[in-house]
Amino acid sequence: MQYPMSNMGDQPGAVAAEHHAVADKSDKPTRTLWGDAFKRLRKNKLAMFAVVWLLVTILVAVTADLWVPQVLGDPTASDTATMAANSRLAPSLEHPFGTDTLGRDVLSRVIYGARISLTVGIVATGISTIIGLVMGAIAAYYGGIWDTIIMRLADTFLAFPYTLFVIAMIAVIGNGIQNVFFAIGILGWPQIARVFRSAILSVKESDYIDAARAMGASDARIIARHIFPNSVASIVVYATMNIGGAILTESALSFLGMGVIPPDPSWGTLIQEGQKFLQTEPWLMILPGLAILTTVLAFTLLGDGLRDALDVKMKDA
Repeated sequence: MQYPMSNMGDQPGAVAAEHHAVADKSDKPTRTLWGDAFKRLRKNKLAMFAVVWLLVTILVAVTADLWVPQVLGDPTASDTATMAANSRLAPSLEHPFGTDTLGRDVLSRVIYGARISLTVGIVATGISTIIGLVMGAIAAYYGGIWDTIIMRLADTFLAFPYTLFVIAMIAVIGNGIQNVFFAIGILGWPQIARVFRSAILSVKESDYIDAARAMGASDARIIARHIFPNSVASIVVYATMNIGGAILTESALSFLGMGVIPPDPSWGTLIQEGQKFLQTEPWLMILPGLAILTTVLAFTLLGDGLRDALDVKMKDA
């Protein structure tokens, strides 16, 4: 059989074109969930504003020892002479947030309070996230009696009002920054365990999990290499928002005198000290309150942006 000459001439060109198409496709960078999520997150203006605000807040808090005492004054000083001369001064260029009853610069105390509040939020959330991940993974993967025990234990924790539960634990173990870490972290795991359990159940019966089992992979390897990476997105979102909640809880404890021990500054302690002078020197309470508001709002906006960015159903504009 003879083929037309035109087809014989076109065949090498078609093969070459197909080869170049395959090469071009192979040259494209591999798309990943986190890479796509970061691209979508950058398009969210509110989330990026929250990121910038949090980075500035963290930078100022971390570097406070290098410049705050020299520029604004010692936030924990209690000099009687200074108190008499500088007690409850109004905001000015020298003291942008004014001074408290002991003559200490309120802005310097807000900055050092940011260090404590951010540390509590991050560390306590880290503790509750680790516990919640372990509990949620065991409950979802093994099911049966383990699922029943862990979920009923979570229900027991959730049956008590969270803040009152934390106050009760602090009353038993005592106040102080380390005990605040422990109390908030220990009591915050049930929600994370439930979220992670639901995420694992949605991928547990997937074909790639069955394939891993058929190849002889251990339970620990399946959880660590397959289930966890495909379920962790929801936990990232929840943990980010939970940092704001931990900051609010620590502020409430400090406001009640059950958190950070004076003279160390905390946003809750500053509000507690300033609420006595709300009618005469309102800045003593309002400005620390704004610090809490903006920081918690930033974590909430960032968590909301991460939720949208990690949604695989979202499409690039």
